Amino acid sequence: MDRKTLATYTAKANHYATLVSRGTPDQDLQTFIDAIPTNGVVLDLGCGPGNSAAMMRDAGLQVEATDACAEMVQLAKDQYGIDARLETFDQLTAKGHYHGIWANFSLLHAVQADIPVHLTQIHNALRIDGYFHIGMKLGSGEKRDKIGRFYSFYSEEDLTNLLINCGFEPEYKRQGEGKGLAGTVEPFIIIQSRKANA
Repeated sequence: MDRKTLATYTAKANHYATLVSRGTPDQDLQTFIDAIPTNGVVLDLGCGPGNSAAMMRDAGLQVEATDACAEMVQLAKDQYGIDARLETFDQLTAKGHYHGIWANFSLLHAVQADIPVHLTQIHNALRIDGYFHIGMKLGSGEKRDKIGRFYSFYSEEDLTNLLINCGFEPEYKRQGEGKGLAGTVEPFIIIQSRKANA
């Protein structure tokens, strides 16, 4: 995540925490939780203020959480008791450790040239048959939003093919639209996949 994007999240951390706060899992998070074995080990990659990590923990999962923004890491600790770590996507080096990895609208801040590398790191970090959630904005190319955050955009077809090429088997897809931190309503794509056995 580049400095300008991090600076935006630093300045708006509390506002963002309020925006994404909920008490129960939404459809996507519940689908992810249901796919993980009881007491399974999961990673919230780009955990933000820790709300989703807390719901996964409360569902009985062993949760690790990382974020590149120090203010988000602190919010996760203070608001939800999540012992989040300050880490970038590049620092994911685990091998065969996680039953699931949740990357909900976090990897969209990586440049497109780096996305295959990050997906390979995620694939390596998952156990065989591990489950992976990714949320991205629909579109094409790369650009910044009106509050300065950098985004990479994908079509459903392109993201699906990228996941398959990196060793994932998509199982669950959903498109929708929502209002984010910048205040604009934009379309998104959710894909949840299994790590292929071969």
